[in-house]
Order: sequence, then structure tokens, then C-alpha cells
Amino acid sequence: MYLAIDIGGTKTLLAVFTEHGKLVESIRFETPKDYQAFIKQLSKSFLKLKNHSELVRCVVGAPGLVNRKTNTVVAFGNLSWENIPLGRDIKAICHLSTTVENDANLAGLSEATLVKHGYRKVLYITISTGIGGVVIIDGAIDEDYADMEFGSMMFEHDGKLQKWEEFASGRAIVAKFGKRAGDIPAEDTATWYEISRNITLGLSGVIANLTPEVIIIGGGVGTNFDKFADRLHEELMIFGSKLTSVPPLRKAVRTEEAVIYGCYELAHQLEHKK
Repeated sequence: MYLAIDIGGTKTLLAVFTEHGKLVESIRFETPKDYQAFIKQLSKSFLKLKNHSELVRCVVGAPGLVNRKTNTVVAFGNLSWENIPLGRDIKAICHLSTTVENDANLAGLSEATLVKHGYRKVLYITISTGIGGVVIIDGAIDEDYADMEFGSMMFEHDGKLQKWEEFASGRAIVAKFGKRAGDIPAEDTATWYEISRNITLGLSGVIANLTPEVIIIGGGVGTNFDKFADRLHEELMIFGSKLTSVPPLRKAVRTEEAVIYGCYELAHQLEHKK
């Protein structure tokens, strides 16, 4: 069995999976703002798992920049922790081989396993508070783009240079329209037109540079994909050409559980490389 841990800014989720990917139990707790308090709570929650003695490997999803050589998190996107030896501390709790990976990368890995038609090169973009993403090639996280900050790409917007996520993320939508994406009705075509244009500005550049075979849209804004899918495709087609064709667009299947299923996928891959 494998242990998956998804560390969020507000909640942390522990989940146990069988060898074949069946989720058999889970525990959730509020993420303490103090790191040492977090480790204590994690230890208590781990011991509550009925199957903790049968686990063989652990993968942790962290919302930040990961140093994979040292299994540390250099900086968290939604927590104040810096240079945290997360892999070492969690290994001391569960006594398992422990791997730390960026949570968006794991969510993308999870979603890529659900795409039909056998696409070899999958681009996963998460649009929520910020914008993140990952490239999955042949079912594995592409190491060359594992640390790419898609949302930090710079574009000219409203007459000035801005990061993509400053005008196209969920936070940006709330700032401009006073509503979360989920509260904007599908009938508000003018608003969704502008949202789609802003997403297209960055996504068209990503397509031209990475040439994915399919794109999966996830995150909080991605859950509303049905409201703007057609408009987004139309806008992308404006930028498309014979050299940079627009790939199929897909809505992410998993929302709350994408990261832990990605943890399972990576754990399974690592265990079978032995």
C-alpha cells in the first residue's frame, strides 16, 4: 500500500491506496500555520490510519518549489515556510521511502492517466488562485518543465507588462469582476469572453513553445470549463496556424482528489522502478 499526503494552505489530506490504486482510507486536518505544529498533527493523524503498518512508500504533494535532490521545499506558495526538510521529517514519522513533489505536477500526472485516445504529450494547466501547470510525457512528469512557473510568464496586458496570473487567474477574476468564476453564470457571455481572452494570451504562447497533443484545464476556474470552453477554443484558433495547431481541450476530471491520486501514480511508478 502507498501513502499519499496533500499539503494545502488550509487543509492537509492523508490517503492510503492499494497497489492497484483503490483509495481505502483517508484523514483530513486543518493545516497549522506553524511548521512544528504541522509535523505533530501529521504524526498523530498517521498513527490513526488503520493500514499504516502495511505501507511501503510515501509521496507528498507540496504547494511550492521543491528541491528534489534533498527532498526539501524551498518555498511554499500559500504558507510562510521556507527551506523545509519535508521529506526527512515525514520519513521520520512514517519510516517509509518518501518523495516530495510539487502538487500541481502531481495533479497533472493524475489527470493525464485519465485522458483517452493515448496522447503521448499532455499539458495540464491549473487556473485557481494562481496559474500552474506541468507537461506529462509517456505518463511521467517531464523533468525539464517540472519547475516551470507558468503563471509568472510576462505579457503586455492593459498597456503594461504583467504576469499571466495577475490578469487571468481566479484571484484576478475576483479582483476585476467581484465574483468567483463559479458565481458567474454561463449566460454572462461578455464576462466569459474577457476571461477567455486573458487565458488565451498566455495559453497560446505555451502551445507554441511546448506543442502539446492535448490540454487539460483544472483548478477552481477549470471546474467551470463548460461555461467558457467554446469561447476559449475560438480565441485560441485566432492564434493558431499550420505550424502551431490548437490541440484538443479537456476539463479536468478530478478536483479535490487530483493531488492524492497523483501521489499514488508517482509512488507506483517509483516502486516498480526498483
